[in-house]
Amino acid sequence: MAAYKPVVVQTCPRLGEKITQDTLYWRGYKTPVQIKEFGAVNKIDFSPAPPYNYAVTASSRIHIYGRYSQEPIKTFSRFREAAYCATYRDDGRLLAAGSEEGSICLFDVSGKAPLRQFEGHTKPVHVVGFLSDKYRIFSGGDDYSSALWDIPSAREIISYSEHTDYVRCGCASKVNADVFITGSYDHTVKLFDARTKSSVMTIEHGHPVESVLLFPSGGLLVSAGGRYVKVWDVLKGGQLLVSLKNHHKTVTCLCLNSSGQRLLSGSLDRHVKIYSTTSYKVVHSFNYATSILSLALSPEDETIVVGMTNGVLNVKHRKPEEKNENSQKKRQPVYRTYMKGKTYMPKQEDFCVSKPVKRVLRKYDKLLRSFQSSKALDAVLEPPIMLHTPEVTVAVMQELHRRGTLRSALAGRDEKQVNLLLTFVARRVIEPRFTSVLVTVADMITDIYHPVVGQSAVVDKQFLKLKEAIGKEIDYQEELLEVLGMMDTLFATFTKKSLEENKSNGVKEIIQTNRSY
Repeated sequence: MAAYKPVVVQTCPRLGEKITQDTLYWRGYKTPVQIKEFGAVNKIDFSPAPPYNYAVTASSRIHIYGRYSQEPIKTFSRFREAAYCATYRDDGRLLAAGSEEGSICLFDVSGKAPLRQFEGHTKPVHVVGFLSDKYRIFSGGDDYSSALWDIPSAREIISYSEHTDYVRCGCASKVNADVFITGSYDHTVKLFDARTKSSVMTIEHGHPVESVLLFPSGGLLVSAGGRYVKVWDVLKGGQLLVSLKNHHKTVTCLCLNSSGQRLLSGSLDRHVKIYSTTSYKVVHSFNYATSILSLALSPEDETIVVGMTNGVLNVKHRKPEEKNENSQKKRQPVYRTYMKGKTYMPKQEDFCVSKPVKRVLRKYDKLLRSFQSSKALDAVLEPPIMLHTPEVTVAVMQELHRRGTLRSALAGRDEKQVNLLLTFVARRVIEPRFTSVLVTVADMITDIYHPVVGQSAVVDKQFLKLKEAIGKEIDYQEELLEVLGMMDTLFATFTKKSLEENKSNGVKEIIQTNRSY
């Protein structure tokens, strides 16, 4: 008796992921640490000064975390309601935050009670930041206004009421101590100069603006709102340079790395996209469990912190590269050690010892070898196989059809099993690599279970899905044939024209040759 030959599963080649330097670099961040906060994390800000602690604003508290600590090293909880946008000053000594009650609190990082409290906004303040001179604070609130405050006197310097909706984001220029930018839900980004009484530039983003970011040079501005991330040239009066649409849901936060060569964007679609600031193409992407509200990168790019809507803080660390010059490289065997005996040709008197190779059969192969067709089909209809390796299920069906036992394996099934079969067929029948086999399977299922149609609502629903899938595929094929006919007509016309031109050129050349003679 001949040995049993296992089922041959035809696999299609898969395109491998393109490995770039960016891929290797961003994969260098280790397994994340999860920290649970009291509410949705609306802001994360790293201290610009060592040891690079970061402030997390969530619910009515501001937690200060050390870079590698999983517990807060300090907490500011002097808020009656929600706190917003806790931001460090450039020296890392002061921290400013807005609140739901409309006030702005200024904290000393080494203390607990607020040093200053700025009153003036009539509604929640979502935007707070320091100007680069370190002595003034800008703010924006839900009362549609943005204001500038003097830290020593705790007084309002100037107030702007140019936005027509909530002001939800802002940033300050690091080049000019009088310039700051705000973004609003009225779809605009406004650039203010503290020396003037009105905005000096207005940019129309086109969607409610969730985040703005100014490059360190002060020449480029990035705005995020809706599904779009847009880059503007401030020096050219707010000219749009590029519009990026790589997210599927609203983009909520932006961040630059320390060199300014990579731009990071977080979105409600649970992804963080990383762009090159030279080509503005996505060079890498991170996937998270839930929607992202805030994002921050440490000044030395060693830590990525992401805040999510469910109150979870996701912290990824990167190990610094250590070069040990004294460590000796382990000596590897030389090339000839591996190649020894590769070219040896056995002589006539040599006795060759063959090592028997034990073949391990899969479960469905064992069942097929013992002619248990129905059980073999059941083995490949398990959810893990159907979802991840559908080619195995189709290969077994093809083998059963070749043996002539597919019909008997499909028959005699209950409602749950028929539902499973129809679900698989309806989902995979439109894939070209499976179509030839699954059309036969669908035909047999319809023929076998036609008498029981109408007795089960679940099975009837799956039959309708199968009908809809096949109907759509037929429509697509008809449209493709129409397009193919159009293309054939165009190619034929172009070919005819080119032949006529060649003939006319040939006649002209003959006439010119005769004239020359």
